[in-house]
Amino acid sequence: MVNIQPHRPVLLILAAFSRYPEALDWARQTAEDAWGPISLASERFDHRETDYYEASMGTDLVKTFFAFETPLDPADLAECKETSNRWELDYQQLGRHPESRPLNLDPGYLTEAKLVLATAKDRDHRVYLRNGIYAEVTLHFQRGAWQARPWTYPDYQRPDYHAFFLRCREYLRQRAS
Repeated sequence: MVNIQPHRPVLLILAAFSRYPEALDWARQTAEDAWGPISLASERFDHRETDYYEASMGTDLVKTFFAFETPLDPADLAECKETSNRWELDYQQLGRHPESRPLNLDPGYLTEAKLVLATAKDRDHRVYLRNGIYAEVTLHFQRGAWQARPWTYPDYQRPDYHAFFLRCREYLRQRAS
């Protein structure tokens, strides 16, 4: 019999995107209030790889990432997604923008080996967590670099995203030592 070990804490990541800088600022403050200090924040990247969100979010979308100081138990990922879904609704109900979805929030976590994202959409490569929430290994770390999977979203294949996730990985490694 294998001796079962608890998973080491992981680095909680939140992707936030919108066409409104004030929505991203609101997301950052709301997430910090709930999940604690942000240890790393990315620049704001143009979200140009798809027009999938245009009907509900508008054009000229910008995406940013936040990595949180407080370690996360990976078993809590579904709860993080449920929380971020509520925040999206909270922001939408403020009525500040005409779009039906002025803010999109996607939590996930990073380990030394992978980036996992939470989603409410089922696909063949996703694992069910609970309450309609699934997990996907979006990137894996191999031969010193982040590598995409066949299903990896096009924006998550960008070198500038990978550079930020490499910083997150180094931060996580330093914390573990």
